[in-house]
Amino acid sequence: MRHTKRAVVARTRREFAQLDRVVRRLRPADWMRPVPRPEGRDRWTVKDALAHILYWKEHTGRVFRGEKRLPEMRGLGIEQINRKIYNRWRRQPPAALVAWHRRVHKDVVKTLAATPAEFFSSKNRSHEWPLDFDGHSAAHRLKDIEAALQEARE
Repeated sequence: MRHTKRAVVARTRREFAQLDRVVRRLRPADWMRPVPRPEGRDRWTVKDALAHILYWKEHTGRVFRGEKRLPEMRGLGIEQINRKIYNRWRRQPPAALVAWHRRVHKDVVKTLAATPAEFFSSKNRSHEWPLDFDGHSAAHRLKDIEAALQEARE
């Protein structure tokens, strides 16, 4: 499928708005709520799930800009990267993560604005592309963060 810049920007903004609404509603205790995770995986909290979303969104922004992976992530597989993100952010205060959330979105929007329209439509890509700007975020927002918050209300 070929994409348009307008559609990718709209999807990216829409998912940020939905995620940001959830982030704004989080109370102090919510950040440490466990999210549903498969057996054998790190036991993530709401905060860990958000850090995961943000790292991959930021990474995709770097890909769009033609930048290399961060030096400490080069040569690592996805699971190893996810573990590094988990270890890096698990002890950070929620306020730092919220600031990163807003900064990453601002950088992504700036990157999308600077990316030529032809980049979006020049080749066939998955209908989910670029996954980390909306679909990946939405999946973790719904299956992890909102699910954990729903469990806490029940």
